[in-house]
Amino acid sequence: MPLLIFAVTGMGGIGKTALAVEAAYRAHGKGWFPGGTLFVDLRGYDEDPVTADQAVVALLDALGVRDRDLPTTPERQHDTYRALLAERRDRMLLILDNASDPSQYLPLLPGTDHHRVLITSRNRPDALAIRLIDLETLAPDDSVALVTRALHATDERDERPVREPEALRALTDSCGHLPLALQIAAGMLRRRRHRDIASLVAEVKQADDATAVLDHGSPGTDLYGRSLVLRPVLETSYRRLSADQSRLLRLLCLAPDAETGTAAVVALAGLETDVVLALLEDLAAAHLVASAPSAAGSAADLRWRMHDLVRAFGAGVVARDAELREEGEAARERVVRFYIGRTYAASRLLSVPQGDQGPFTDRAQAVAWLDEERAALVAAVQWAREEQFADTAALLADCLASYLNWRRHFDDAISVAKAAGEAAHRAGDRHREAGVLNNLGIALSQAGRAEEAIAAHTRARDLFQDIGDRGEEAGSWGNIGNALDGAGRAKKAIAAHTRARDLFQDIGDRRQEAWAWNNLGVALRRAGRTKKAIEAHNRAIKLFHAVEDGLGVANALGCLGNAQLRQGDADKAINAHTSARILFQVAGHRHNEAAEWGNIGNALERAGRVEEAIEAHGKSLEIFQELEDWYGQGVTLDHLAVAHKNVQQPARARSAFLQAADAFTHANAPTEAARSRACAAEQWSARTRHS
Repeated sequence: MPLLIFAVTGMGGIGKTALAVEAAYRAHGKGWFPGGTLFVDLRGYDEDPVTADQAVVALLDALGVRDRDLPTTPERQHDTYRALLAERRDRMLLILDNASDPSQYLPLLPGTDHHRVLITSRNRPDALAIRLIDLETLAPDDSVALVTRALHATDERDERPVREPEALRALTDSCGHLPLALQIAAGMLRRRRHRDIASLVAEVKQADDATAVLDHGSPGTDLYGRSLVLRPVLETSYRRLSADQSRLLRLLCLAPDAETGTAAVVALAGLETDVVLALLEDLAAAHLVASAPSAAGSAADLRWRMHDLVRAFGAGVVARDAELREEGEAARERVVRFYIGRTYAASRLLSVPQGDQGPFTDRAQAVAWLDEERAALVAAVQWAREEQFADTAALLADCLASYLNWRRHFDDAISVAKAAGEAAHRAGDRHREAGVLNNLGIALSQAGRAEEAIAAHTRARDLFQDIGDRGEEAGSWGNIGNALDGAGRAKKAIAAHTRARDLFQDIGDRRQEAWAWNNLGVALRRAGRTKKAIEAHNRAIKLFHAVEDGLGVANALGCLGNAQLRQGDADKAINAHTSARILFQVAGHRHNEAAEWGNIGNALERAGRVEEAIEAHGKSLEIFQELEDWYGQGVTLDHLAVAHKNVQQPARARSAFLQAADAFTHANAPTEAARSRACAAEQWSARTRHS
């Protein structure tokens, strides 16, 4: 049986009516509906919506039934309407526009499957089996094209879109790619034709709510006589919500990011999960939020996204009411505390991938959750700049640091550390400020900003000195040494690590003394003082054994192997790295185990055992793939490529270099990716020469 009813649904301003009318014109042009088109605006979101009884009178009038021919009662009017449609041989299209409730359109459906019906609504109609067409916002390129066409339609000499492509994209982003907002923005640009696009972008960015700027400059009405204003569209949708639905919408507008997981929404709302899910589904049916599956859990762990203009509107509603502001602050406090608990549990699984970690069944699930919530977590830390969240958001920053550096999101790591540091400084918490400065220095160092890293660690050291915390002061000296090493300042790095070692010796912290010896060994090796480096690593191993720190022993053995390989003793290096790998494997430290497989591969290759080296690198790659560590994959693939190159296998070497480039691209490491691509091109030339 052919489909009788279609429904175009989407949020207010998405372009439902425009699409329906355009479809009707095109269908008429193709002769699909020789009986014509009936259109009625049900004004479902106005204060006084059109009822089915009112609509049927308008439909009968369009069918030629009016004045004395019009039946006197609603029942007879509906009967006449259905009879006329049943009698019509020529197929018709009936457009029931802007419906908000099934009671508006159910009585208007034809009593025959000969005709077709197109309903538009902000709510998904579920009273009948209807083919739904959900409209989404425009793609960024389409948004740019819409505004450009609108300007050129008025004046084809308007060169602003060509002259200011970045400003135009920024404007369409500010409009959330919503067609109604884009139309308004285009109208404003037409009116201010002697001003550049950047001036409008600046006005929108300066406003807390973009709708205020756009509505203030709205050019009036569209082709259908409808007002081109945003806020009334959002207000009418908001007013139709129940008290519980509107409360959840307001709180969701206060979430740190536009996209939020179910568990975080539950924390915001302070309600049971099943209650929150039901409310979220209601909001999704009204196209005020959109759902997407989560990679981090079950079907209940959906992701919920809100349009930027809806978020701005809801936040504005809260800002204007003292009671709602108080309710909102409590919700934000709940969600920050939720994020702290989840992030702490997830970050522990990055370093200790075994054991019970609350909501996460394994490391992969924890990483998936961190990846999905990263934007929200980073945004929540920025709340540390507000006095009431200074402590909680700064604690969240501590929980996030290791993950952001591991995933190489260095810009986020730096932003998070700066926000937490500013909060600690304002609160006069010098100990926390110094700790955050160390986190900042580590992120800066890994981002290649060595001098800034040295400055951050030096400020941390000075604060710890003033406080009188000699242990933390020693740790900062070690961090300064690492940053100096990264800057290529070997002598100063050795001096800093020596200072750290001496301080740990003075206070009797043997475990940290062992780490200082190990760091000193790394700096000595990089300075070319290999014999001294080996002595330092052996000293570290003895100390780690003395304090029964097996993981410390494994780390020191790995560093010892690197020094031995640098000295030219490949066999000793293989033994050291193998011992380290076994210790990491027993402890369940898969990441370090993978790294040691790679080190074994490098040592085997130096010993001339290339096939064994390729096998070792393959095992390293398998683990990094399991851990979804893209940077580790890139490094290992590079090593594999070199091994293939050394046994005259240019095709395999090229393939491995290209895979390495892809992995480095995923890992936000463009320099390494470019280098790997250049090596791949070199291998292509080598393959051609051998051919």
